Amino acid sequence: MTDNTAGGASVSESEFRSPGGGYTGDPAVRAEWDSRYAERQQLWSGRPNGALVAETASLTPGRVLDVGCGEGADALWLARRGWDVTALEVSGVALRRAAGHARDAGLTVNWVHAELTRAALPSASFDLVSAQYPALLRTPDAAAEQALLAAVAPGGVLLLVHHAGMQTQQTHESGFDPADYVWPSMVTELLDDDWVVEVDEQRPRLAPDGGAGAHHTDDLVLRVRRLR
Repeated sequence: MTDNTAGGASVSESEFRSPGGGYTGDPAVRAEWDSRYAERQQLWSGRPNGALVAETASLTPGRVLDVGCGEGADALWLARRGWDVTALEVSGVALRRAAGHARDAGLTVNWVHAELTRAALPSASFDLVSAQYPALLRTPDAAAEQALLAAVAPGGVLLLVHHAGMQTQQTHESGFDPADYVWPSMVTELLDDDWVVEVDEQRPRLAPDGGAGAHHTDDLVLRVRRLR
């Protein structure tokens, strides 16, 4: 879930794309994230995530998939820099905000209202797949991990960033259990000779001021390139 600004023009969900014409995914997941966003007029800071800015500095703009785009700050930042952006999110509340910001800024983004594993995205077609602190549920068949990798075009990059230390936490009283979610190490376990690891490290977080999650101080950054 990425950072974004508040406000924006009113946007109809008919502007969002999904395989079935509406939201595609688990209704309970959508409801959970809609509730979180509805609690605040602005959940995130409104600025792009620092690891995304740093790790894309040397990349030539092409087609990018923003997984868990939230209120849209990363998507808009990428669009301003010439990327052809597809932004995916489960929360309709967040997507309406994001699309409103894009309209206000005169930017074009392809919004997809779906869970990653249900989005029917074109295979091997994105030059960059960016997943910044995504809440991807873990499954026995590694569906989310496989979906991330499958979306990357030959020569393209997967950039997966998460909060360091969360993967080893105990179940929180809120119900958060790190064992339920996908972490970067689970993606690296699936890599074969078609991939090369360019970055796999923990580093101090370049965090935007304000917004949920600002208290996290370190990132896990995984950047892998698909060779063929």
